[in-house]
Amino acid sequence: MQKRKRMAAAAVCLAAAASIWLLSGCARKIEPITKSSFMLNTFVTVTLYDTDDPDLLNGSLELCRSYENIFSRTIEGSEIYKLNHRSADEQTVTVSDDVAALLEKGIHYSEVSEGDFDITVEPLSSLWDFSSDEHIVPSDTEIREARDKVNWKNLELAGNTLTFDSPDTAIDLGAIAKGYIADRMKDYLVEKGVKSAVINLGGNVLCIGKRPDGTPFKVGLQKPYADRNETIATLNIDGMSVVSSGVYERHFEKDGVNYHHILNPRDGYPYQNGLISVTIISDLSVDGDGLSTTCFSMGLEKGKDLLDSIDGAYGVFITDDYEIVYSEGAKQFLDKES
Repeated sequence: MQKRKRMAAAAVCLAAAASIWLLSGCARKIEPITKSSFMLNTFVTVTLYDTDDPDLLNGSLELCRSYENIFSRTIEGSEIYKLNHRSADEQTVTVSDDVAALLEKGIHYSEVSEGDFDITVEPLSSLWDFSSDEHIVPSDTEIREARDKVNWKNLELAGNTLTFDSPDTAIDLGAIAKGYIADRMKDYLVEKGVKSAVINLGGNVLCIGKRPDGTPFKVGLQKPYADRNETIATLNIDGMSVVSSGVYERHFEKDGVNYHHILNPRDGYPYQNGLISVTIISDLSVDGDGLSTTCFSMGLEKGKDLLDSIDGAYGVFITDDYEIVYSEGAKQFLDKES
């Protein structure tokens, strides 16, 4: 399918992320203002290039916090927590507009991936703990019992009405929530008149426009398992989102096996499919977030085929032997000077 083309020129700017970051460099006529806060289990950073109003930084970070308190599966009192801890006889519930919008996206990617990506993976994601230093692999019995509760087809969404077809069904929006939140933060800043900014949600980079000098932002993709300053590719980005998912973000190694957070809903274990990273370039960060996990879960061939069928979404795949594979149109974003 023919992809629309975007022209990009070299630029440099400032910020940091887990697997994606903005490369720093040249002097600026106007110094940006920036602020960070630990949310969503990562550092969230907002950098404004065409305004020095700190209220906009505070407002965007407060907005991020408010969404975390809606979408988190672990914060008691959040809307998702309440859904997952509903009574066994509570089958149909009314959800907020934001939860309905995000569920619609999650169900969509569950469907197009035929279940390789599944937003009802919560019984499994709660079983695995990638933040602990104990590095515990759940037992086969525990994984089998949790796996049997996972099936996105047990969710039915009609407007704001959500129906659970099984009392065991629980939701995990972690694979797409950051992208949705980044999009809402961008909406807020654009409504306030901001034309040049970077929203960085720990691996989800969303750019508002270009740098004030008219050149695009330069986004470096971290080489997996390497020092954060070592890039494997550099992208020129104008007003778009860059999101990566990989096996080196939240993981631990035990008995020579790398266990990471991208779980296969069918067997309950982390995917072992020859990929170590997928990066998505898209207009909306929620699509980049959803597609990065979806395409990783589908594997190189099927994931690339999916991206090639979607206008406005582009992918960079890194295999476990460090081969870089680009979806159709993705090379247009490469910085040829780096």
